[in-house]
Amino acid sequence: MDTARLKQSWALVAAYGDEVPFYFYSTLFLTHPETRQMFPTNMAGQRDRLVTALGHIVSNVDQVDQLVGFLQHLGADHRKFAVRAEHYPAVGEALVATLRHFLGDRWSDELAADWTAAYGLIAQVMTDAAKEAENTSPPWWVGEIVGHERRSFDIAVLTLRPSYLLPFVPGQSLGVSHPSTRAWRYYSPANAPRADGTLEFHVRAAPGGAVSSRLVYGVNIGDQVHLASPVGDQLALSRSGGSDLLLLASGTGWAPLKSLVEQVATENGRRRVSLYVGARSRLEFYDNEAIDKLTSSFPWLTVRYVSGTSPLDPFEPGQIAEQALAEGDWRGGHVYVCGSDSMVASSVTALGRAGYQPGQVHHEGLGDHWYGPGWRTFGDAPQSFDSFGGAQ
Repeated sequence: MDTARLKQSWALVAAYGDEVPFYFYSTLFLTHPETRQMFPTNMAGQRDRLVTALGHIVSNVDQVDQLVGFLQHLGADHRKFAVRAEHYPAVGEALVATLRHFLGDRWSDELAADWTAAYGLIAQVMTDAAKEAENTSPPWWVGEIVGHERRSFDIAVLTLRPSYLLPFVPGQSLGVSHPSTRAWRYYSPANAPRADGTLEFHVRAAPGGAVSSRLVYGVNIGDQVHLASPVGDQLALSRSGGSDLLLLASGTGWAPLKSLVEQVATENGRRRVSLYVGARSRLEFYDNEAIDKLTSSFPWLTVRYVSGTSPLDPFEPGQIAEQALAEGDWRGGHVYVCGSDSMVASSVTALGRAGYQPGQVHHEGLGDHWYGPGWRTFGDAPQSFDSFGGAQ
């Protein structure tokens, strides 16, 4: 298998943009219609996920250790879409047909052999990982909605009780899907693990979001949802030891940082935590009662609210980091940032200019962070994409 040849051929195909996934899915569904049920009804947000996943795989094809870990996680996670071993040959056939179509005269027997071998390895690693995962975790958990509070027009705070214990680490995210849709949306629990196993999610309805809109507007206490295994470690505290923390949050990006505050509380306050929470106006601080309760309970926690003061002085995403940097120096600790893409980007840029090193600034987002099946931020809360199914 010639890795250079694989990379070069994929670069040529990827240059066709949206035509590539359109051709791939059309071919897959026409030749193997039984695979259609694994994908969301609305494919509008799905088409770039195949290209992104394949791009990551091909770009790391010569880094075996990293690639195998990625594929193992992908294979285990895809069980939630009811992907079985017999589906992989169908996907492989559609992939080869797509490559052959776009490469045209540049397609050769050598490339066919390279891609067949490469996809065979991918499929084998993923199916082996899925089979092994059957011994340790289910494809998904069933969670009952035991609490639902509308905090604003488009934000709800939900409490879910899994059918049995769903272990996770604060800062990770869990896939959530309503039984009425095949789409999945990833949310970070807004709590550290609890004795009763319940999970708190802060959900903002996204335009056209099948899952988020359903969770905000269309569910009731007693309804059930599906929950997938936890993913992501970018926001986990383990790497920061006992250092002091600066937390920068906007919108529902506060949720995973809230879980970190609760985790620090279990450490008996051995570090100081400074939290800056931003919103366009004071009216948009949807969880301020809980924040104020945390502040009054823990002397090691300080909180600053950052918001626009008037329509003539609009709130800018960078204000959160700028105010924090103007009021303190946390270069001896660690910084965690979570919010919209613009907030994360502006905050990371400001922190870099102020001398903070990449290893001490932790965040999800900007579309370029890979945990396993590709990690990025949509709206205010972290979520992941999948090559099968979708996140909405």
